[in-house]
Amino acid sequence: MWLQVSFLCLSFLTLSSHSQVEDRASLRRSNDPTGRCQYTFTVASPQESSCPGSSMKSEMDGVLSRLTLLEALVSGLIAGVDGGTGSGVKPGRDEGLQTAFAQVTGERKQLQQDKEHLSWQNQELQRRLSELSQEAESLRQMPCHQKHTSGGPQHEGRPASDPAYDSGNGSYQEMKAEVTEVPASRLIPDGNHNLSDCGQLLSVGDPVLHRKADSITGKYGVWLQDPDPQGSVYTNKTVWRIDTVGKDVRQLFAYEDIDQFSRGFPMKVLVLPEPVESTGATVYRGSLYYQRKRSRTLIRYDLASESVAARLELPHAGFHGQYPYSWGGYTDIDLAVDEQGLWAIYSTSKAKGAIVISQLDPESLGIKKSWETNIRKNTVANAFMVCGRLYTVASYIALNTTINYVYDTATGVRRAAAIPFKNKYRYNSMLDYNHAHRKLYAWDNFHMVTYDVRLGRANS
Repeated sequence: MWLQVSFLCLSFLTLSSHSQVEDRASLRRSNDPTGRCQYTFTVASPQESSCPGSSMKSEMDGVLSRLTLLEALVSGLIAGVDGGTGSGVKPGRDEGLQTAFAQVTGERKQLQQDKEHLSWQNQELQRRLSELSQEAESLRQMPCHQKHTSGGPQHEGRPASDPAYDSGNGSYQEMKAEVTEVPASRLIPDGNHNLSDCGQLLSVGDPVLHRKADSITGKYGVWLQDPDPQGSVYTNKTVWRIDTVGKDVRQLFAYEDIDQFSRGFPMKVLVLPEPVESTGATVYRGSLYYQRKRSRTLIRYDLASESVAARLELPHAGFHGQYPYSWGGYTDIDLAVDEQGLWAIYSTSKAKGAIVISQLDPESLGIKKSWETNIRKNTVANAFMVCGRLYTVASYIALNTTINYVYDTATGVRRAAAIPFKNKYRYNSMLDYNHAHRKLYAWDNFHMVTYDVRLGRANS
């Protein structure tokens, strides 16, 4: 490289010198002992004083100017390009420089290809996102299809025979729903809802509204989800609802999920073979369990086959206003579900109005075991079961009340409690626990709400 640069520089200098000072200077070229080309530049000067300083300075200025230009040309050559000056210098003269230039050019080409590929992927993702957004919007605007309804004319995806949509039937007409925005975290069950996590109830959160019924039939009722569905017809997302105001309550509304429930679009309406008494029904393992009107008879109604699967007369149980909760409503027999199974909460003449708890076989409704507490049923507003423990609520109308008693079936011991509880709408007529979602479901004066609960480890 040095040989090449020296040659360029001195050749240019020689041409310049011959053109400007041909009569005063000479250039001689020869090889040195190492074989390198050596140049000798000689200026004739018989007397030192014959070289005027002004002439020497002008010549040196010209040489420096040309050297500056050549240095710029060499710098461009080192960078691997000609610089566009048209000097005719080719980068291929240096093999190492040519290799580096080729490598950089290849890497630049590869980077350009990667950039184009990423740009294409981004465009594809944007296109797919747009398609999904359009699909979601179209699904939101679609009416609810009657997936489980057979026969009969259809109107906007709903059965024409559905009494909930009969404008002439004021008793069971679905009115406008009041919807509240619910965080996704509230709708997704936690991953630790199993028996090994059973413990004592530590706290109850504020109520979260999912639906408001405006017709008189929605004053009070039952709404819940199956914590342990059986079969593939319905899932634990299916919402079940019964409006219990009326002389002959038989309608069971099924909603595909909590969102359709909030919107007021049932996918099906089942007509029960025998009427329902009050708000003590529950859903468990693919069956609806309820008390037959004006009797102590319990019925297991299979939701898949839509038929009665079992029935049992609960021995000595009070009914139709003998031993209700403090709010009345013929709440003599209250069915409940928790991590340990199916329960009946009621009283008998032998217990003299004190709460009796019986664990039932979910298939046959036979009684496995019973406990008699010393909590008078008509002094508490409602009750529910969690991990084999009975919890009672002090008031159904007080805005700020408490869960005031706990009865443990494992030890047979009752104790007082003071867990804060809110009746936001001042008339709470139904309260059930769902261990799969770890929530309480309540019906509070036309409003269907849930409460998050927190459990702690059971005392040893």
